[in-house]
Amino acid sequence: MVTCYIKYIVDPDKLAEFEHYAKLWIPLVNGFGGQHHGYFLPSEGASNVALALFSFPSLSAYDAYRTASFDDPACQDAFAYAKRTQCIVSYERSFFRPVLS
Repeated sequence: MVTCYIKYIVDPDKLAEFEHYAKLWIPLVNGFGGQHHGYFLPSEGASNVALALFSFPSLSAYDAYRTASFDDPACQDAFAYAKRTQCIVSYERSFFRPVLS
């Protein structure tokens, strides 16, 4: 299993738009065989940092999802929404291997 961790720098004046964007992606990731663990929006502390965590059975399964997402109309709509609203300033993606009991 591989877990993707995405750290977003968001526009704090567009948190509602980012939350809408997040809600678009949760069912999309799940529909491509991933398990979305949710988005985490600013609360206390930094007002412009949001996180997302989701897992796939393997890095190759994640890569297949990423490739397919570029041709999927709903994914393309979500990408376009973020671009149109400019709710995301930047992001960085990392991968982790969970240790579970």
